[in-house]
Amino acid sequence: MKDLLDYTSNKNHDEKRQGEALNVILQSSDIKNNKHFYIESYGCQMNFSDSEIVASILSNQGYGITSDIFKADLVLLNTCSIREKAEQTVRTRLRSINEIKQQRPGMLIGVLGCMAERLKSKFLEEEKLVDIVVGPDAYRSLPELLEDAQDGQKGVNVLLSREETYADISPVRLDKNGIIAFISIMRGCDNMCSFCVVPFTRGRERSRDPKSILAEAKDLFEKGYKEVTLLGQNVDSYKWKGEEKHQEKEAEVLLNFAQLLESIAKINPLLRVRFSTSHPKDITDEVLHTIAKYENICNNIHLPVQSGNSACLERMNRNYDSAWYKERIDAIKSIIPDCGISSDIITGFCGETEEEHQDTLSMMKYVQYDYSYMFYYSERPGTLAARKYQDDVPEDEKKRRLTQVVDLQYQLSLQSNLRDIGKTFKVLIEKVSKKDTNEWAGRNSQNKTIIFPKENYKIGQYVNVLVETANKAMLKGVVVSLADDNL
Repeated sequence: MKDLLDYTSNKNHDEKRQGEALNVILQSSDIKNNKHFYIESYGCQMNFSDSEIVASILSNQGYGITSDIFKADLVLLNTCSIREKAEQTVRTRLRSINEIKQQRPGMLIGVLGCMAERLKSKFLEEEKLVDIVVGPDAYRSLPELLEDAQDGQKGVNVLLSREETYADISPVRLDKNGIIAFISIMRGCDNMCSFCVVPFTRGRERSRDPKSILAEAKDLFEKGYKEVTLLGQNVDSYKWKGEEKHQEKEAEVLLNFAQLLESIAKINPLLRVRFSTSHPKDITDEVLHTIAKYENICNNIHLPVQSGNSACLERMNRNYDSAWYKERIDAIKSIIPDCGISSDIITGFCGETEEEHQDTLSMMKYVQYDYSYMFYYSERPGTLAARKYQDDVPEDEKKRRLTQVVDLQYQLSLQSNLRDIGKTFKVLIEKVSKKDTNEWAGRNSQNKTIIFPKENYKIGQYVNVLVETANKAMLKGVVVSLADDNL
């Protein structure tokens, strides 16, 4: 999940954005329910996964799903606090929803997720925009909070938990293509990066029971899903200690991330596996060798660098330096030679000098990222950086440096994609291309989007695609054959 702060528009990477606000468009429920809910999700993949948990809880309470907000009895926004722009977007959206509420007496409005935990009093008392406020660890209390709100009370629960993983809840899949699904393997974060609000809004790190993870992955495969993405703020620190995990005595780690990854890959070679996000200080050679061992574990690692300068990384409390990061990159390229690598980059962090900024550009050239999520620093209240450092880089300078980072990444992305011309990749057909309804869109193992003519192929099939042309955002080609591993 992304620990980023501000983002610059990049229209050529629309399909790869994870940090900007996105709407989850729900299909209308086939079941006739007396009440319906509408939900929008903003921010990282974890929020989208959480929305599926919320949908399950509400479905069990007799709520149907609607894609028409004007027919909703309950409207929920699952929010992100990672940057100020995201919070402003949600506020604006809440005001417009309150106008709709005037036309639908009895409609309830709720805020979920990270903003709910951080800004509960403002939403309820100062701005009076919502009826329900629920934090990331309190979704089980939604039924009771709804009852309170229907009785005219404000429903609030933003308590963080050291144990909640929602392992026993079967998510309602909101992506209706039935091909790709998210599986949350852990919650919270212990890293305490100085710029990041996530530990304060999502709580301490805790890993989910591997039996429940494997059961969920097997169930998805049996239902026809072809790809799962394992989610966590820092998947590499996943560790299961069995029943002793909450005791004071430190228990032996029974399963680490590499072992979990292997277990899921073994479910069936037809099930493709991805994961996000990795942390440079924790990703091990064992994980890399596991990826290399199994063809169905995608050769793609998102390894956020944030800065290429060691002094800046120390101020960020990232717990690695530039030399360590380069060593991890070298290991990835050695063990998985065709691995796609992407990153997160922040410009203008507290105290960043021009020399430190140049080190970030140098790091980008060293790694040759396929793509990056690029932001300029925006101070978040309550973080270590807000308490300890002065936000002293002028905004114009932050944006100038960001422009340089974006321009360089465009060059690197184009070069990376041009190198793929003439190569053939196995692609999972995911959806119709946004630009041409006569074309399919899918991704290869390296997480690059590939566009190709529909012909007689269909969503959910694996096809071998020969790349003929490329730009900085995607590859285009033609199908040369069906892949051998179609069901």
